[in-house]
Amino acid sequence: MDYDRRKALGLIGGGVAAVGLGTSLLRCTSDRSVESARGDSSEKGDVKHEPLPYVKLDPAHVAELGYRDFYRGDCMFGVFGAIVDALAEKVGEPFASFPSSVTRYGAGGVMGWGTLCGAANGAAMAIYLVSKDPAPAINEVMAFYEQEALPNYLPAQPKFEVASSVADSPLCHVSISRWCEASGYKASSPERLDRCAQLVASVAKFTAEVLNAQEEGSFKAAHPHTEAVVACRGCHEWGTDLDNTRGKMSCGVCHVEQASNHP
Repeated sequence: MDYDRRKALGLIGGGVAAVGLGTSLLRCTSDRSVESARGDSSEKGDVKHEPLPYVKLDPAHVAELGYRDFYRGDCMFGVFGAIVDALAEKVGEPFASFPSSVTRYGAGGVMGWGTLCGAANGAAMAIYLVSKDPAPAINEVMAFYEQEALPNYLPAQPKFEVASSVADSPLCHVSISRWCEASGYKASSPERLDRCAQLVASVAKFTAEVLNAQEEGSFKAAHPHTEAVVACRGCHEWGTDLDNTRGKMSCGVCHVEQASNHP
């Protein structure tokens, strides 16, 4: 297993820095952790979470990098690349040679499948890369994406001034459909493309703010689950009477067949 890992790291990084990075990311521990009854544990199995070093970033600068990087490599690359690029500017390695292009798969909700928005996906990956306590930070960014009117950051040189909309879902196809409804533009329009670029900038900025708050010890979640989600989880989540699903996202977006007085 060890020689396979080293071989893979050599192919990815091609040098000592990459080997060191990979060893940090993939080092295992014999201490096994057990997932909680509700499935909220941040560590599972044998893989130990060992974040790379983080220093506080300028959120506005990260946002501008995110807007730029969206047009270089789409939405997931935009957010993840913005965080990594900003850290490379301040720290250098291992961020300067980090293979951020691997995140290109997340474009359009994973190769255009419209599932998890690449901006949220990239934020979660960036947080897990550098945060000492990634679970609450990821939860906060995901809820921010779902609940806030986005985009909420206007780049220095936007291609368009676009409307904002509340996705009420972390899913790409829902997010885009809600924006198209709010703006009147088609999903294939250049305005929608720039909306996603500005959304990437907005999510990248907020991700940097969350990471900065964690770094200085002032982080406090500001986007808890809605009352509707709490009510749904109370009956349907792990360890409940029904125990027939798992999730944290807004339920009513998809389960529209349920009456208002459900159950």
